[in-house]
Amino acid sequence: MSMVRRIVDLTHPIDTGMPVYPGDPVPRLTPHCTVARDGYNVLRVEMGSQSGTHVDAPAHLRDGDTPIDRMDLSLFVGRGIVIDVRGLAPRQSITPAMVAGPAESVRPGDIALIHTGWDRHYGTDAYYGHPFLGADACVLLLERGVRVFCLDAPSIDPSGDEDTDYPAHHLIADAGGVIAENLCNLELVDFPDPLISVLPLKLAGGDGAPVRAVAMELDRP
Repeated sequence: MSMVRRIVDLTHPIDTGMPVYPGDPVPRLTPHCTVARDGYNVLRVEMGSQSGTHVDAPAHLRDGDTPIDRMDLSLFVGRGIVIDVRGLAPRQSITPAMVAGPAESVRPGDIALIHTGWDRHYGTDAYYGHPFLGADACVLLLERGVRVFCLDAPSIDPSGDEDTDYPAHHLIADAGGVIAENLCNLELVDFPDPLISVLPLKLAGGDGAPVRAVAMELDRP
C-alpha cells in the first residue's frame, strides 16, 4: 500500500483584496460571528467562482455545457507530468516543440503541470503578461490523453487580449477537460510520478470553483 511521504501545496491563499482576473469580484473575508460576541467563530466569505487557484469547467465559456458539479471527479486526481517551460518572454506562446519531450511519457488520464515560473509575478501587473499555451501544443497534449491542464498563470490563453477567442479553453472544453489556473510552487514538484489533486468545491451549476491544489509524493512498495 502506498503512503504519502510529502505534500506540496500548489495553492495561493484566498484573502481579502487578493489579486483577481481583471473584472472579477474581489474576495472579501469578514467575521460574521465571533467568540467574544457569539461564543463561536464563523467567517463570511464573498468571492467569485474563479478566485485564486481554481478550475474551469466547460461551462465557463459556453452556456449549457457541463458545470463543475457534474464533472467526473476522477478527472481531478491523477499522475502529474511537469512541463518546464520557464524562461519564456511575456505573452510568448508555448509551442508543440516545447512540450514534445514531456508529452512522450504522457499516459491517458495524466495531469499536465505547465511550469512557466510566472507565479513569481503574482500580485503585480506583470502577472497578466504571462506566456500561454498555443493551440497546436494544446492539441498535441490532448491527443496524448491529457484532460486536465494546470499552470502557474491567470489563464491558459492570453490575458487582457480583447481579440482572443480563447482557443485553448475551447479545445479543452471540446474534449470534456478542465483547466486549473493560478497554481504556485511547481518548482517544488521535484519527484517522479507526483499524485496531483485539484478537486473543486461543488458549486451547483458553477462555471468553475476554487481548489486546494496539491502534489503528493508517494512511498512506493
